[in-house]
Amino acid sequence: MRARGRQNAGMTGRAGRRAAGALALAVVAALPACTTSKRAPAPTPSTPAPRATTTSALVPTDGLPAFYSVPSPLPQAPAGTLLKAEPVALPALHGAMFRVMYTSTAASGAPVAVTGLVAVPATVSPAGGFPVVSWAHGTDGMAPQCAPSLDPGSGEGTLGIANLLLDRGWEMVATDYQGEGTPGPHPYLVGAVAAHDTIDIVRAARSLPAAHASTTYAVWGHSEGGQTAMFALELGASYAPDLHLAGVVAGAPPSQFGLIYPFLRGTSGRYLLLMGVAGAHAAYGDARAPLDQLLTPLGLSLLPELTKGCEGDVANAVDRYTLDQLFKADPATVPVWHDLIEANDPAAFTTPGPVPLLIPQGAADTTIPPVTTKVLTSHLCAIGQNVTRWLYPGFGHAGVVPAYIGDMEKWLAERFSGAPATERVTPTGAQGVDVTTCP
Repeated sequence: MRARGRQNAGMTGRAGRRAAGALALAVVAALPACTTSKRAPAPTPSTPAPRATTTSALVPTDGLPAFYSVPSPLPQAPAGTLLKAEPVALPALHGAMFRVMYTSTAASGAPVAVTGLVAVPATVSPAGGFPVVSWAHGTDGMAPQCAPSLDPGSGEGTLGIANLLLDRGWEMVATDYQGEGTPGPHPYLVGAVAAHDTIDIVRAARSLPAAHASTTYAVWGHSEGGQTAMFALELGASYAPDLHLAGVVAGAPPSQFGLIYPFLRGTSGRYLLLMGVAGAHAAYGDARAPLDQLLTPLGLSLLPELTKGCEGDVANAVDRYTLDQLFKADPATVPVWHDLIEANDPAAFTTPGPVPLLIPQGAADTTIPPVTTKVLTSHLCAIGQNVTRWLYPGFGHAGVVPAYIGDMEKWLAERFSGAPATERVTPTGAQGVDVTTCP
């Protein structure tokens, strides 16, 4: 999850590339990629809103470039199969970029088309190919038109991220997630689905001749992407035994989902709760995620707004209502929804992931309360996870990213080098960083 707002994260030249790239990252985790539209007229309290169906029809990709048209029928191909690719002209990029469409796995286990980006260093690839960093983006919406790959030079700051990683000699892959770039809605905060997308784009890059991608990869995400990274940690080895996961960076990952309703109740972020339940319904359908058990007629009537625009549009549509107007109950108190919440909460993990985990966050984060990552880290330590948490004093949810990026690069370099998991990087991106490590 992340705060509302918008900035342009593009870079204009090679001079000062690392500083500019780091500044660009400040918007990546918390700022939406889509513009905010004018508010539509709201139903009046005296007139019941029309009841929306609880069966989500897929929103097509009408209006998007031809590249985003999904083959029909979709080939029954293994997850990670590259369906198509095209070069992306990005003069300020320190390498080459390709837009890709590939297959991944839906919550049902069925194959699904996903889009994203692959950025390749300009240097000669090492033996075995370039190490790959799979970037999992933050909240930007649930609709096809919210895909970061549509405009990698702005919005989510893909250009800045790519240049930082390319300068290290690492390849970057960046999924749009299912439902962004391809028919939506996006299964927002369904951890396993997003993890599939984030892992399968590594496989797809290996089938792109110009990419020279290694089997060795790391996953990095922030906010929504931090939750994705947590699930890549849990699922990576079993889901993709053909790849070698070296490490995972989960920036400010949301957790403690059972407390999300009271936390968001009086905040402007309550639209995220509607996105979350709609995302679960997009993944699991009526049988496992029955919306009529949870949403009022008014809440159901707002569901089409989730795919008319991106995050800012959704926030505007929901802002005028209280959660009591939209929800019949706290989802955590409805048994079927309680189970889904727990299934997508990193705090419910019961076994450690096989590779080291880094959790960086700002101590002044008001979007993901730092106490939640403290509790999460304690839980992960208790189950035997190799985990390090860096808490940067004075930094908020999005602004912490340029503070930790250099420290994270050192940490990832150790993972790619095969250094023992017990070796620790000392963070120097700010003074007084609070460090928790275990075991």
